[in-house]
Amino acid sequence: MPYTAALLVQPEQKTGSDFAPLLRTVKAHGLLARRTGWYGLSMTTNLLALAATVAGMVLTGDSWWTLALAVPLAVLWSRTAFFGHDAGHAQISGDRRVSRAVGLFHSNLLLGMSYGWWNDKHNRHHANPNHVDKDPDVGVGVMVWTQNQAAEREGLARWLTRNQARLFFPLLLLEGIALKVYGFRTVLAKDDESRQPAGERAVEGILLFTHLAAYTTLLLMVMSPGKAVVFALVHHALFGLHLGMTFAPNHKGMEMPDPDGERWGHLQRQVLTSRNVHGGVITDWLLGGLNYQIEHHLFPSMPRPHLRRAQALVREHCEALGMPYAQTSLIDSYRQALTHMHQVGEPLRAASTVSG
Repeated sequence: MPYTAALLVQPEQKTGSDFAPLLRTVKAHGLLARRTGWYGLSMTTNLLALAATVAGMVLTGDSWWTLALAVPLAVLWSRTAFFGHDAGHAQISGDRRVSRAVGLFHSNLLLGMSYGWWNDKHNRHHANPNHVDKDPDVGVGVMVWTQNQAAEREGLARWLTRNQARLFFPLLLLEGIALKVYGFRTVLAKDDESRQPAGERAVEGILLFTHLAAYTTLLLMVMSPGKAVVFALVHHALFGLHLGMTFAPNHKGMEMPDPDGERWGHLQRQVLTSRNVHGGVITDWLLGGLNYQIEHHLFPSMPRPHLRRAQALVREHCEALGMPYAQTSLIDSYRQALTHMHQVGEPLRAASTVSG
């Protein structure tokens, strides 16, 4: 069926929800149907590539040349994280137990990060993207995302905020280790401090400790302790950098809904806060399909290989409604995100200059 504007917006559809006619069109094109075979083949290929990389480490042995394999291992770990992400959105299977099993295998066992913690946090982000009171991704942390948040910073945090744009990429080098810390904090939390049931945390904890033991054993069997530590640090730094560079272009510097303003509908809430990154097959592969961030946010359960096909439908629908549809290059997406971070810290830099 051809993708035509006529199919997208019919006169009788202009009343009511702006999202409803788009949803009907997407369903009519079969883009919400799951791609079990595609995911099965992709996950198997990824596992084989991981096994080949580990075999390469064993064969290279106690040599500094083994450090070079931290690069493909970091890339393949990011691929693994993408499968955990997709499982959390029920893209791979409509069965919750199957999705959870796939997510636990890829996240907890293979990566050492908590699937439950990530899924809870990420779903709250999807429900209210860029909403300072509801989206944990724009809450106050090492970095802040509004000038109101910046005004409350003191001490070292204030210095970080003043310089957060230039520190952004260096800080991403710590993200791989941070994800592990968040995971262990989640499974070791007390019942009244956790958003997860105790039974689920116990399962996740077993898998996290299994991962840690297996990863440590592998490195110490292959390399001397000194080289093993260097390998682990480089590997996790590159992994965090890759993941951070995948997620950074998606929302930073885009619209942030006013908590006290008008309530946005689903289409407006997801489109205006998201940014797409254009590119070809390599971009799709490196970013795990998340370069189609607008389509992903509108249809979280849409299988990854369908996002590119849905893009034309979504863009035509937005154009028909006069709604902005943000898409740019990967480099420009980073420029926009860093510009936003720089502007957030501007009042603090100005105050520092005056007081100095």
